[in-house]
Amino acid sequence: MSFQKSVTPTMDDIIWFHDFVLWIIAAITILVLALLIIVMVKFNARANPTPSRTTHNTLIEVVWTVVPVLILVVIAIPSFRILFVQLNTPPSDLTIKATGNQWNWTYTYPDEKIEFTSIMLTDEERQKQNPVPPRLLGVDNPIVVPVNKVVRVHTTGADVIHAFAVPSFGVKMDAIPGRLNETWFKATREGVYYGQCSELCGKDHAFMPIEVHVVSEQAYAAWLADAKKKWAMDNTAPANAVAAKQ
Repeated sequence: MSFQKSVTPTMDDIIWFHDFVLWIIAAITILVLALLIIVMVKFNARANPTPSRTTHNTLIEVVWTVVPVLILVVIAIPSFRILFVQLNTPPSDLTIKATGNQWNWTYTYPDEKIEFTSIMLTDEERQKQNPVPPRLLGVDNPIVVPVNKVVRVHTTGADVIHAFAVPSFGVKMDAIPGRLNETWFKATREGVYYGQCSELCGKDHAFMPIEVHVVSEQAYAAWLADAKKKWAMDNTAPANAVAAKQ
């Protein structure tokens, strides 16, 4: 019936813009309904047995051309502003690379040199969690980010086109093989937030959710220390492989 609860300034703007356009649509709908009722009452055959032969009215024609143009301009100005904010990443505190796979996500923290894969929990695995995450949304290894920090997200696809989308953040960006797209968010409240792949990517498209934990800086530092032990990237592997071939 409505949007998910907003936790970023960008999503606040999106919700405001949605409500703003909705009021304009409501006003237009009411005006058109009123005009239809006037026509039905005032110009039916019984009330107006001799119809007018008028075929043109210059003033009305100018009004119904100019007014829609003005309405579109009023809508376009805040729309362009929101698009500008979404597409221009401010200086970031953290960078995450999200790679869409058939059918899960691989997350890389390049500055921290960690990488892990996030897979949807089965119903049995969900029941072991506390609290129990929503069905089809909980994952084994969620993204963890600090609150009130700008997070840059690079998206790409390992096989087909996916899309990284978290509604509460106002974020939705395609993950395309061979291309690196960029989006960003700044979560202002701690909590657990969910998203999904929003591109039809194959038979298990509905089973590659996104789970983001927004935590305090202290909790993030503790998670990061543990993550570096579990998921440290092996930067020596490529060099060893090349040496072996030589």
